[in-house]
Amino acid sequence: MTYPAEKIYEEMAFIGYYMHWQNSEIERFSHMERQRWCREISRINSKLNDEPDNIFKI
Repeated sequence: MTYPAEKIYEEMAFIGYYMHWQNSEIERFSHMERQRWCREISRINSKLNDEPDNIFKI
């Protein structure tokens, strides 16, 4: 299955911004792995900002 390039860039930018990982590291992840990292990063940010849980909000 192929995912839209725009979605892949969005996920990679989100993860790279928060985790300071290189593109070469992030692009090795499958789409499912990138989505999981995005959800986890969002969950942590929500908790740090005293916001209610919000799954994968970019």
